[in-house]
Amino acid sequence: MTPVPQFVPLVEATRGDLVESTHFGAIAVVDTKGQLIASCGDPHQVAFLRSSSKPFQALPFIEQGGAEAFHLTNEEIAVLCSSHIGTDHHVEVVAAIQTKTGIKQEDLLCGTHPPYDKSTSEAMLLRGEKPSPNRHNCSGKHTGFLALALLNNLEKADYINPQHPLQVEVTRTFAELCHIDVKDVHIGIDGCSAPVFGIPLVNAAWGWANLCDPTQLPASRAAACRKITNAMTSFPEMIAGFGSSDTRIMQVGAGKIVVKRGAEGYQSIGLLPGAFGPESPALGIVFKIADGDPLERARPLVGIEILRQLGALSAGQIQALSEFYTRPIYNWSKLVAGELRPAFQLNWA
Repeated sequence: MTPVPQFVPLVEATRGDLVESTHFGAIAVVDTKGQLIASCGDPHQVAFLRSSSKPFQALPFIEQGGAEAFHLTNEEIAVLCSSHIGTDHHVEVVAAIQTKTGIKQEDLLCGTHPPYDKSTSEAMLLRGEKPSPNRHNCSGKHTGFLALALLNNLEKADYINPQHPLQVEVTRTFAELCHIDVKDVHIGIDGCSAPVFGIPLVNAAWGWANLCDPTQLPASRAAACRKITNAMTSFPEMIAGFGSSDTRIMQVGAGKIVVKRGAEGYQSIGLLPGAFGPESPALGIVFKIADGDPLERARPLVGIEILRQLGALSAGQIQALSEFYTRPIYNWSKLVAGELRPAFQLNWA
């Protein structure tokens, strides 16, 4: 039996009549029963989800009634799951949660970095404002962690320690949704210092399928999953930011597609029931770009191509996402030098 290659070509960058470079990766598409529907490369490849795990990390807080206890809006729930770009509005929403819960910005242990939104960063520079924890792209997640600690009367100090009771609960919930033994979850340190999970692509995709169709889950968890996906699809601009690929795909997906990227070339997509036909099932889609996709040119293209091959995007929707799909490569004089294009066909199980 021929072994499955770990990573296969997913995106080609051309120049003239040659393929100049290639982004390799692996893909897993899974349904709520854990069945592998389609793949490329090794769908059992183990990788860290990075920020793709944020909806799962918010789940215990929502499942335990945190949104109701602190009167959170859907927009505020969305930012708990986000990798936002640090605009003033993103900060306002994070700060509103902190006001409702009594959390202080200084309690966050995510660190600081300049906002990813260029106009916001430039405006801050002009007015002499330094980056703050609330501008950090993970400030929503960290605020959610602290809110979970308050909800359970747990110590806030060292809340990012993997052995802290709230992180133990988060990891257990994540493992249950992804149908993997908690001892088999690789734990690393994320860029924001919180624990990060490494599991096989197929298990991560299974988790995303369950998030999008939680009918097989206990009632309280199912309601929490629906609350999270509803918040994310209702306020996609909170998940990343206007103009970013995650936000645009969700906007174009019209409430049927949930998208969350992670660092180092990781991407997760969830299809809600009916996303590609009246009777179509929920699917979880995850993939990893092997080189980490530092210029972020491969992940959106791969995601859109997977959705195209699944029939989850119409020609009109793909046209609306053309800036992220097959597209020209320009040189500094704005001359077309080549193109970025998909280089894979899904292997159907």
